[in-house]
Amino acid sequence: TEQVLYIEGIPVKLARKRMKSVRLRVKSPSGDVCLSAPYHVPEAELRTFVAARVGWIRQQQARIAASPSARAETASKEEIEAWRAVVKACVPPLVEQWAAILDVRPKTIAYRNMKSRWGSCQPETGRICFNIRLALYPPECLEYVVVHELCHLLEPNHGPGFHALMDRVMPDWPARKKKLNETLNAAIKGGLNISCLLYTSDAADDG
Repeated sequence: TEQVLYIEGIPVKLARKRMKSVRLRVKSPSGDVCLSAPYHVPEAELRTFVAARVGWIRQQQARIAASPSARAETASKEEIEAWRAVVKACVPPLVEQWAAILDVRPKTIAYRNMKSRWGSCQPETGRICFNIRLALYPPECLEYVVVHELCHLLEPNHGPGFHALMDRVMPDWPARKKKLNETLNAAIKGGLNISCLLYTSDAADDG
């Protein structure tokens, strides 16, 4: 079951579950505060637990609101078209440069506003698609995605051959990927719990 508690002006979605710990989450990109708790823990105790962490909650909500993922969720049509223009201007020279290095020839370059992936490659058709939200991230992240997708023309899967190829042509790709994910502040799929705070009750949950 789920209910909403209002604690110092913050709505907190409380879900009672079969669990041994209390888990507090601030979700991206919504900034919603979610609290999961065992059935036996009193509501007053949960309110005290959350109230002690209000500063942390507001800090995480501020981080989320300033993140590219949150900006993308609330962007206007004009902003989205601006991203498209930036990515369409930056990608072709990068593709030309790296396609020559890799000796590949992509046939079609497309651009989409995607929530779940940075890019995609269809080796059988030579079509590569880039996420226009990359305009919100550092330039080295865009270059990493370009190289990543071009490598798939040679190595369709993320196996040892693909990683060996990435290591050879762009040795610092793990750092670029890490920067992309850190800037995102979220796993792209399904939102991210910015952090978790655990509290374990001494009592066993019989519910």
